[in-house]
Amino acid sequence: MSMTLRVIVHDTNIRKVIIPEKPADVDSLKQALKEKLQLTYTFSVQYEDPDFGNALCNVSDINDLPERATLKIIPLHTSPSSSQADTVLLSGSDTSEQLSAERQFEWPEDFEIPKFSVHVEYRLRQGNLAFMKDGTTIDVGRDIKHDILEALAGAMYTYKAYPRDEDFAQVASALIKAHPCLTEQGSPTGSAGWKNSLKFKMANYRTKLRKSGCSDVAVAGKRGATMGGAKSAIKKPRRFELNFLPNFPNGEGDESQESIRKDLVEECKKRPPNMSLIGKKMDGTFALRRREIVHSEPPVCEILEKWPALFMESQILAEFNRISGKNLTSEFYAALDTHSARLIEISQKKGGKQGKKLDEILQQVHSTSSNVTHVRTAVLQSLPLLLGDDSEEFLRMCFDIDVDADFSEVDVGLLAVLTEDMPAKRPNALRMDATWAIILEGRIVVDDVPNFPHAVCLLFALIYALNLDYPKTMRNTFDFIQRVFLSLGGKNVKPKLQTLKNQLLS
Repeated sequence: MSMTLRVIVHDTNIRKVIIPEKPADVDSLKQALKEKLQLTYTFSVQYEDPDFGNALCNVSDINDLPERATLKIIPLHTSPSSSQADTVLLSGSDTSEQLSAERQFEWPEDFEIPKFSVHVEYRLRQGNLAFMKDGTTIDVGRDIKHDILEALAGAMYTYKAYPRDEDFAQVASALIKAHPCLTEQGSPTGSAGWKNSLKFKMANYRTKLRKSGCSDVAVAGKRGATMGGAKSAIKKPRRFELNFLPNFPNGEGDESQESIRKDLVEECKKRPPNMSLIGKKMDGTFALRRREIVHSEPPVCEILEKWPALFMESQILAEFNRISGKNLTSEFYAALDTHSARLIEISQKKGGKQGKKLDEILQQVHSTSSNVTHVRTAVLQSLPLLLGDDSEEFLRMCFDIDVDADFSEVDVGLLAVLTEDMPAKRPNALRMDATWAIILEGRIVVDDVPNFPHAVCLLFALIYALNLDYPKTMRNTFDFIQRVFLSLGGKNVKPKLQTLKNQLLS
């Protein structure tokens, strides 16, 4: 018997999940949810219990669940203490295990200050009591300050290897909020000195990790960074990737990873391939794949030959999840549907040449249309015009008999594929009747995509998976999708993006 579930992943991501067969136990339920929702972190599950007015209770027995249950995913995560941070740097076996672990969470809105060592916690507790009594602050000694900064650096690294200025300010502010006795007299914010000290400590922390063999902090500077004595061309994350360059899994090396990769290639040749097996092997070779793509920057045709599974739809989306920690289809479509009505309203108010082009797109679909795909298509094709991009070269069109045509001049683009009985339209017109293909470096790498919004979604994921630049003529559009739709990025955005963002929220 199948199970139909309403699953609350978080407040803005509530999913309907159908499991073909009822799981035998709670662990099987978690595994099924992990696969269906593409979750990469550990979690517990709660359900709304009708016996207690739908209050949430932990799922301890699979038979406790109602026929149509509402579940809530509870991520399991704790920030590292100072002793854990030291272990990362000092213990060989623990270092290997820690460095091979992938990050599972984005930078939090409210940074939680970790617990410090017993001695430091006692000193701060006494200081906080004195501050509450008469506003007295404490002058921490060198050893205590070192322990505090080391623990904070370790906690920050679990989210980002390279925090931004506002991240350091956030952590410093959270520190004096949690421990007001550390407030700095004469500082405009009360934490400016802690912020500067954190920056120096984080740089020192990365240096220690680099010497321990951590890939994602071996970034080439003016003279290059070294890994194993050789200059490295590793680069910093540029689009807020959560796992930009993870280390090999614990106990794995070049030979074992390469062996799994070859098995993957052979499995992809089978008809039909075992998708479950492919998923497991792709998970296991993530570090090898990222190292090849980021280090060597091979051409797409070479990646296609070595990693054919990476161009399967399920693995395109899974790879984005591995890199960013996000379920792309869920968040992309949720944001698109949330903002569609307002974006159509903004488009309808535009005048001049821009307004005429937008009217041409919008007249083919009404904002009240019940066909959600048509509305999504209209909004996505209006977005470049609203942001000052030019989609003329990005969007191509051909008949199915011409798919072998030469697209060598196209670095990144989408191709509308028509059958001969379909009327031809100019390339930037809506194609509700076409299937779509993705072109990268002059080659079709994905075809038979059923509609335009899904083609945009898959292309966005591939850009992350292959570490590609956004297409020049569509840079604002993709940046808007990244920062506004998917919340991948800081609060500061370019003026054109900020203007449209403000209009959306007004």
